[in-house]
Amino acid sequence: MTKKFEKNMLRERAQKLPDVTDEMWNKVNQEYRELVEEYVSVQNHSPDTKRQYISGLKQFGWYLCDSMNNKPLYKVTKRDFLRYISYLRDNRKMSSSAMGFKKSCVSSLCNYIENVIVGEEDYDEYKLFRNFTRGLPAIPKNTVYEKVKVTFEEYKEMMSVLENDENYLGMAWLATAFNVGARRSEIKQFKSEIINYSFPEEASFIYSHNVRLKGRGEDGKIEPYMMNREAIDYIKLWLEKRGYDHEYIFTTRYNGQPVQMSSSWADYFCSNTLSDILGRRINPHLFKASCITYLLEQGVKLELVSKYVAHHENVATTISHYDLRDFEEEKNQIFG
Repeated sequence: MTKKFEKNMLRERAQKLPDVTDEMWNKVNQEYRELVEEYVSVQNHSPDTKRQYISGLKQFGWYLCDSMNNKPLYKVTKRDFLRYISYLRDNRKMSSSAMGFKKSCVSSLCNYIENVIVGEEDYDEYKLFRNFTRGLPAIPKNTVYEKVKVTFEEYKEMMSVLENDENYLGMAWLATAFNVGARRSEIKQFKSEIINYSFPEEASFIYSHNVRLKGRGEDGKIEPYMMNREAIDYIKLWLEKRGYDHEYIFTTRYNGQPVQMSSSWADYFCSNTLSDILGRRINPHLFKASCITYLLEQGVKLELVSKYVAHHENVATTISHYDLRDFEEEKNQIFG
């Protein structure tokens, strides 16, 4: 076992929570379902965040139904909620950050009820309701996986294996993730029309169409990405090989029909293909930092990388979360 692989096995993988199906959701008490639907409908969340909140609230609703005899929300106590946290931690082996998000979903719903619902005639049982997540002990931070950059050599190694497998979709996705630095939710937005854009011989990149970046609200932040020639070449190869036309570049087949790729495809691809190639844990979120780090290592100015590749408003964000350089040479000179 390699040293890198040992570093990344610091915590047992969490068991994915089962999806709450429509059949399961309809078994949850009607009042809870109505409160969740009302709360979600008035929030200014991005589409991805809205989906995550709906999922988190459905999970808690199903736990109330399955483990607490469908207890109504106004009867839930702090002790009850700690049971839910224990279930996430001990039964599902969930990380502290994932548990924190599940707690945040329920807390936000409780705040909404406290601020808006309390006092309404139709919700007389809630006149004494208080946010039962407030004042609970903080969720202890567990040991996280060390963020180890994907080097250029490792990128080439993965591309070589994918080429040998004739995995052209995987090659196009990996070339885009490593060279462009887009997130998984942004990569799936790239349209096939990009390959028809003019790419002058002397140019090193072209702009994509506008994509929705990470940000609040329905529209979020809208900007194009810089696409280098290598990413475009592998995208062209994939589009030539896939055998059908589609508005979007990154597509998979569902029930025999080509559809736009889901974000979960990238999770599965990284976990079950790329991780096995490198012998260490790889996830989609690692590639944005790896792209940024590689450009910085090549001497590209931090301000340029931060603004035009990372799409950050402040270089401090780039430095804090996406610059994975080790500065070994510089550190050796400190006492030199």
